[in-house]
Amino acid sequence: MGVREGEGSMGAAAAGVVHRLAERRETFATVESLTGGLLAATVVEIAGASAVYRGGLVVYATELKQRLADVPAELLAERGPVDPDVATALAEGGRRRCGADWGLATTGVAGPEPQDGKPVGLVFVAVAGPGGTEVRELNLDGGRDQVRGAAVTEALRLLADRIAAPHPA
Repeated sequence: MGVREGEGSMGAAAAGVVHRLAERRETFATVESLTGGLLAATVVEIAGASAVYRGGLVVYATELKQRLADVPAELLAERGPVDPDVATALAEGGRRRCGADWGLATTGVAGPEPQDGKPVGLVFVAVAGPGGTEVRELNLDGGRDQVRGAAVTEALRLLADRIAAPHPA
């Protein structure tokens, strides 16, 4: 799936998440790799974010994914940082570390060169929350800025979708 998004959609997606979580009195945290803090920066641009956003981790270096976000070292050694199970572990680790209802994570290849055999634009976004964890694979088009921006938008959309879904009993 090729996706191109503008900054306007990042802000709209963030506003939707912030307002919906505020209505529910729930919180979230972020763990970012390829987005390098852009997800957190987008969220805190929204008035009222402090009521729902607990904080986040930027774990750009692979070893910090294990040390700060509790991704198993064996998983990172076996599969590398750009992997759906790593995205899942990042979301779960961020949720746990920050004491949030929801954890949202990004990992992938922004470019300009492939990484460990993974193509530019391959991104995994994951959300952990009540009822479990969900991960989406994205194949994004564009340069570094476009890939990072689209990853932020799609991560927020995944969280919005999960918030809107009924929680299992």
